[in-house]
Amino acid sequence: MESVIGDILPLALGVAISPIPIIAAILMLLSPKARVTGVGFLLGWVLGIVIAVTIFTLISAVLPDATSDAATPIRAIIHLVAGLALVILAVRRWRGRPRGDGVPELPKWMRAIDTITFPGALGLGFLLSGVNPKNLLLGASAGVDIGAATLATGPLIVVIAVYTIIAASTVLVPVVAYLFAADRLREPLDRLRLWLSRENAVIMAVLLLVIGVMLIGKGIGGF
Repeated sequence: MESVIGDILPLALGVAISPIPIIAAILMLLSPKARVTGVGFLLGWVLGIVIAVTIFTLISAVLPDATSDAATPIRAIIHLVAGLALVILAVRRWRGRPRGDGVPELPKWMRAIDTITFPGALGLGFLLSGVNPKNLLLGASAGVDIGAATLATGPLIVVIAVYTIIAASTVLVPVVAYLFAADRLREPLDRLRLWLSRENAVIMAVLLLVIGVMLIGKGIGGF
């Protein structure tokens, strides 16, 4: 179980370091309905992560076992494709990064967060975690690793829980902290939002490149 957690830890961190969902969560926490929409967004974020990694874990569990020379070609192809896709996303993010020192304008859906409801926040959290291409690729890679380990039910649940907690941590921590210390967190959260808005493209480009290369290496090693 420990080795599987080691394998999926970078993938979980890749999901966690997602500036756009963090910015969305912060905007909700700075809105008039902060407690309602913040909790709804967190629930949707966690739900999307759990569903994605669980589905791919179940799929991986029924893939053919390793061949006699310990190669796992199907799983290797999944890792390779996911890695290449992440590298492509990294290049696109880097080329599309904003120039200059100004703060990029927020998308329309972010500017409308002040009016969002609990169901809307729940759905947005789910879309940004479970359906987002980057997170879906990372969830697929994590699920492949977890399913290949053929763990018993108890350890399997623990591994998925660890992945989910780490992947959700960057949204979980500010939302929970806000529930207990709203007034003290408003200014720090707003500063964090501005910084993430400026550096979003660079952060994501570097992150996607590192994880993509790692998955490509893992895929090559699986043949």
